[in-house]
Amino acid sequence: LPVLRWLPRYSWAWLPLDLLAGVAVGLTAVPQALAYAELAGLPLQYGLYSSFMGCFVYCFLGTAKDVTLGPTAIMSLLVSSYVFHEPVYAILLSFLSGCIQLAMGLLHLGFLLDFISCPVIKGFTSAASITISFNQIKNILGLQGIPRQFFLQVYETLRRIRETRAGDAILGLTCLAVLAALRAMKSRLPRVASAEPLAARISYTIVWICATARNALVVLFAGLVAYSFQVMGSQPLTLTGTIPRGLPAFRPPSFSMAAPNGTVPFRSMVEDMGVGLAVVPLMGLLETIAIAKAFASQNGYKIDANQELLALGVANILGSFVSSYPITGSFGRTAVNAQSGVCTPAGGLVTGALVLLSLAYLTSLFYYIPRAALAAVIISAVVPMFDTGIFRTLWRVKRLDLVPLCVTFLLCFWEVQYGIVAGVLVSGILLLYSIARPPVKVLEGDVLLVQPGSSLHFPAIEGLRDTVCSRALTASPPRAVILDCCHVSSIDYTVVVGLAELLQELHRHGLSLAFCGLKDPVLKVLLSANLEGFQHFHTQEEA
Repeated sequence: LPVLRWLPRYSWAWLPLDLLAGVAVGLTAVPQALAYAELAGLPLQYGLYSSFMGCFVYCFLGTAKDVTLGPTAIMSLLVSSYVFHEPVYAILLSFLSGCIQLAMGLLHLGFLLDFISCPVIKGFTSAASITISFNQIKNILGLQGIPRQFFLQVYETLRRIRETRAGDAILGLTCLAVLAALRAMKSRLPRVASAEPLAARISYTIVWICATARNALVVLFAGLVAYSFQVMGSQPLTLTGTIPRGLPAFRPPSFSMAAPNGTVPFRSMVEDMGVGLAVVPLMGLLETIAIAKAFASQNGYKIDANQELLALGVANILGSFVSSYPITGSFGRTAVNAQSGVCTPAGGLVTGALVLLSLAYLTSLFYYIPRAALAAVIISAVVPMFDTGIFRTLWRVKRLDLVPLCVTFLLCFWEVQYGIVAGVLVSGILLLYSIARPPVKVLEGDVLLVQPGSSLHFPAIEGLRDTVCSRALTASPPRAVILDCCHVSSIDYTVVVGLAELLQELHRHGLSLAFCGLKDPVLKVLLSANLEGFQHFHTQEEA
């Protein structure tokens, strides 16, 4: 257990910092939990149900002191695509996703995530930033009955723009402006040295707390405004409404669901969730490991990727017993945790305790939170996910990488899962093409020197044969060939067969083929194949 690495050497000097970080993350987590449940298409209490188990589990099983687990904008968007506004589906998806993630951790299958390239991730997160933001425009404007599909959303929102509720729009835009101002203030806040006057240090602390807990402050302000209108007898705002009070029951997820025309069995529920059973756990793993690696390298410690898979899997499995939908690592709350100076994962215990206290005692107050304020919290969280510079960067670095980026980005507006799958497929095709057609350098002289730029695998041998034959036989006069294998570290049986055929073809035309620069593994394979006419030299000079 990773907790046994840091708990025995826990210092009392770390306790105030862990408490401060836990409170700061908790003040961010509670309003975000309500907002993300809305995004997932679930009753708002399920956001809170999803926000505490990950904190407790990660404290014992996590290897990165900064990471916090819980609902996120990306995961909520994915969940909304597969659970059909049904909490039973969401809870079962959490359980099954956790089982898949746990199995991947136990089997050390985390390397599969390496096949999701950076352009695919950037395309997905940039498109998700736009779709999630636009999904919340209806709440900012106070519109009802807007469809979920992005293009229909755009059409219906623009068609019904005249139905905008002035109160919701004014409050929503005000909350957005305040959140943006507090975010900018925090990013530009200079560090205060301990030698500074006491007044300067107190001022810095007040500003830092306000900027860090900006989501909680904005939601509190909006709730007070809504309550004031309620007391005066008029309510121009759309409110969150009643949220059930109390903690969720600890029970296993339901493997069937009652329906008006009977019972939906487990098999049908799995079929309904379809590709979501692959997309949700994989994206959850991807987010968690990417965040853990980023903050670990930034703060100078190492993480165990497979242990992170285990922690996330266990968190989702146990979370399903308290009615949680799938969770993952949160970049925003992890950043708050790191900036608060957290020393150990124990800060998660404080965050989880704050969420439980909110469920036990504060849900009656959540009634007055305007939906426009929660929409502003979501938009403020996801707008920074849009990477405006990635297109320009890839144009400079490698333009071919723009293909999976653009495919993922555009198709995610249709359906998120199609964008991710298509992006991975396009990246795979480009990867396979580079394996099938490695760069081949050809130098002409008394002999033809051919130098493959990478290892040779079975799709590549036909292209290499065509290159060698076309250049050697069309030269005047035809020339012998030296195959420089200094960059070739491995070959397979199909390549051996192809090289044998190449030797025979050149021999029929009275030409020879010699090998040089062979690495030991490749030389052993070729010698064991007993190729007719095989000859090799250690260096080009000997050849």
